Amino acid sequence: MPRTFIAVLHQEGETFVADCPELGTVSQGPSIEEAVRNLQEATELYLEELPAKQTHRPLVTTFEVSTDA
Repeated sequence: MPRTFIAVLHQEGETFVADCPELGTVSQGPSIEEAVRNLQEATELYLEELPAKQTHRPLVTTFEVSTDA
């Protein structure tokens, strides 16, 4: 049964890092698509060893703050 997880991405130099905050899995790749594919594979391997209980999905949003910088 397919499950949906959140992927948070950021760039470090020329590498994209993908993080699944729900499980703590992390991977990387030279493109966003490759980083997400690698995260998917890492998450599948993780779940084979440590099955996660079905939980409610977290609410994700963004916000802005003003800075003097």
